[in-house]
Amino acid sequence: MKAAYIENTGLYDQIKIGNLAIPEVKPTDVLIKVNYVSVNHVDTFVRAGGFKTDLEFPFVIGRDAIGTVKEVGKEVKNFKIGDKVWTNSMGYDGRKGISSEFAAVPNNRLLKAPDVDEKQLIASVHSSATAQILLTSILRVQSDKKILIEGAAGHVGTKLVQIGKILGLSITTTSNSRDFDRLKKLGSSQLIDYHQNVSEIKNMFDYIIDTSGKVSLNDNLHLLNLYGQIGMITAPKDNHFSFDVREFYTGSKSIKSFVISHASLEQLQIAGGALNEYFRSGKLLDDEVLELPLEKAGEAHKMLEEGSDHGKRIILRI
Repeated sequence: MKAAYIENTGLYDQIKIGNLAIPEVKPTDVLIKVNYVSVNHVDTFVRAGGFKTDLEFPFVIGRDAIGTVKEVGKEVKNFKIGDKVWTNSMGYDGRKGISSEFAAVPNNRLLKAPDVDEKQLIASVHSSATAQILLTSILRVQSDKKILIEGAAGHVGTKLVQIGKILGLSITTTSNSRDFDRLKKLGSSQLIDYHQNVSEIKNMFDYIIDTSGKVSLNDNLHLLNLYGQIGMITAPKDNHFSFDVREFYTGSKSIKSFVISHASLEQLQIAGGALNEYFRSGKLLDDEVLELPLEKAGEAHKMLEEGSDHGKRIILRI
């Protein structure tokens, strides 16, 4: 089968396109014919060796795919040949990736795909699952509470806005002013230009999520209500923050970090079920997509690393 793979970690030019054996289908596996694969920043980290995880070479890259069931293991009861399915947790922690014509996926890491556009679905799942798990499992948000989403016009930011609205949050966003109309339509009720220093914001919030890593942690902590929480999904480039510990302590505030690669299987399964419900109702399927053939996998990684993707979600056509 044709596949995009690496034989050692390194630069994007280490990605090879060639033929590998069709993977063995174990009793609890499902063999899928892959149709589309999304390319995420974390894929570049795994390929480069920056994200330390168990890899077996040759290592097929990529974690998120949508395709059609071609074979089921003898112990699999919940899928059948012909089912349209998706996965978003392959390609790390000892699991082979899915940038290949065929992929063997553990049945508990697959979900049946609703009848929606395949490309839009697989483009959405990484950022949507991140937002869903962060809000519902990590922060455990409550409806009618106030949330500030900083850098809200990005992939994860727009998903946080949409899911936050579904969950009944009162949403304030920071972004470039050119993104105000879009964010308002998605669910933001207060829109702030990101050039404004957050220390000037007069509101107080129950939850704050900075998607950029560029906002002062101390400034954000000052904007939290009693028992307020910060959801951290990125870190500043200098890898340092400072903050007023006494106010943090006396306000019973908390900082909760989240990396989707460390999400539990249960978290992924629950989030996947919720996403499918959103997808069925036409939500979260609004990403601008750049489609490339599998042979351009190296170029896709280069674009993400150099920032030349122009805010589009890159998917590979198999």
